[in-house]
Amino acid sequence: MDEQVVKSGKEIVDGFFSKITAIEGVDVAIANSLADLYAQDKLTDKNVANELQKVRQQNGNEN
Repeated sequence: MDEQVVKSGKEIVDGFFSKITAIEGVDVAIANSLADLYAQDKLTDKNVANELQKVRQQNGNEN
C-alpha cells in the first residue's frame, strides 16, 4: 500500500525558506534576508519592510 505523508504547514514553510534562493528569478539578497528573518522567528511586515529598505540602500537605490 502506498502511504502518503501529509506535511504540516510548518514543514512546508520550512522547506520553502530552505530553498528560497534556488528559485529562478529571485533576488538572492532579498531571499537571504527573508530566510534569516524566518529562521529568527521575526518574519513580520515591519521587519520585512526594514530588510527590503536595507537591500535597496546596499544596491544604491534609495527609493
